[in-house]
Amino acid sequence: MRAWQRSWHGRSKIEKVEFQSTVTWHLMPWIFLLSWVSVPLGLSLRHDLSPRLFGWALIVSGAAQCLHASRSLRRSVDHYLRRAPLPRRDLVVAGALMTVTMGLAVSLQAVDGVRSEMLGITALFVPIPFAQSLAFSATVRGYAARMALVLVVAVGAFAVAGARGGQLVAIGVIIAFAGFLALISTRCGAWTLSVMWEADRAREVEARLAVAEERLRFGRDLHDVMGRNLAVIALKSELAVQLARRGRPEAVDQMVEVQRIAQESQREVREVVRGYREVDLKVELAGAQGVLEAAGIECRVIGSGAELPASVQSALGWVVREAATNVLRHGDAGRCDIALAVSEERATLSVENDGVPEAPSPARRAAEPAGRRAGPAGRGADLSGDGPALAGSGSGLAGLRERLAAVGGTLDFTSGDGVFRLAVQVPLPPPRDPGQDQDHAPDLAEPTEAAA
Repeated sequence: MRAWQRSWHGRSKIEKVEFQSTVTWHLMPWIFLLSWVSVPLGLSLRHDLSPRLFGWALIVSGAAQCLHASRSLRRSVDHYLRRAPLPRRDLVVAGALMTVTMGLAVSLQAVDGVRSEMLGITALFVPIPFAQSLAFSATVRGYAARMALVLVVAVGAFAVAGARGGQLVAIGVIIAFAGFLALISTRCGAWTLSVMWEADRAREVEARLAVAEERLRFGRDLHDVMGRNLAVIALKSELAVQLARRGRPEAVDQMVEVQRIAQESQREVREVVRGYREVDLKVELAGAQGVLEAAGIECRVIGSGAELPASVQSALGWVVREAATNVLRHGDAGRCDIALAVSEERATLSVENDGVPEAPSPARRAAEPAGRRAGPAGRGADLSGDGPALAGSGSGLAGLRERLAAVGGTLDFTSGDGVFRLAVQVPLPPPRDPGQDQDHAPDLAEPTEAAA
């Protein structure tokens, strides 16, 4: 049971929807067989040999239809979703089983082995397993043409077997309704799945394009910054070498110029990297809310932090980004609350979401095999996906603590009752005079100009 729960929680929302739809499609023919054929037909058969022989053979043939529909359903759905080729053999077998079952129903009509209304209910079931497979494999126009052929042949066969007037019209209407029922119960769900998978693939492609575009921009910026300067450094270094070989004092001037250009290049590269490192807190809050709501998670954001220093905004922005990623990747959250409170002394950011699987007790975890101890217990609290964050070993959590340490911040989290809470506190520098710089905190990740 625990393994099934881990497998279920490990699925994406689209995979869960597809699994639910597939189970429904598997059950539909069997439910119709039980409610429309087995019980009504078995109880209403005449006690003569021929009606009972044809009737029970029809029930067995209907069960064979359902069994084949269940076995071939995955291939039919995969074909509709463009994952597999057309299952022609499955369609041929389904059509043959439908023909046999319809022939047995016609035989019951010929020997007058059952009441006409019970035979009409049976005729309602007979085309459904075949129509279900056909709906996944053919276009709507092709499906309508094939089902029209089935309708004409079936009505003709019942007419030959003795059905007349209103009974014959009723059988035709019932078979047409069965085809329509199978079409809307399968095609609509499959179309929804197709749209969802296309949207998921589009988001994936969009993310890849965004990464590629960012890489191109970073490469272009580095090329613009370093290309010309490196060319000048190479040229002046070569000139200095030639002057030094000739004993000319101008070689010193050229090397001084090379040193100046190298220091300038170092400063420009740091500015480029800083532009990629800095994160706008307001943008991250809006982005997290938009992404979570697009994923069907109710998200409420309180506060903006526009008045915070740039270094504090950057650190808190990374926390928001990592927390939103954690909510999307782990657990099954239905809501997420992000609150930012700013006082004179500190900024406090809290992120709370539900849908976190419960952690087992220490005794229960010790009794489980080692390969199963990293199950869903800590997934809702793991900010990186690399291990149980409750033990503080996740690389995402460690990275956030490093970023917060640069601004003197602290990070804490709790998990219980299916809720994960993340709390961050960052002290704020005292107010400065308007003439002074707004942020004098040194960048610990970068050397100062004098050190360079």
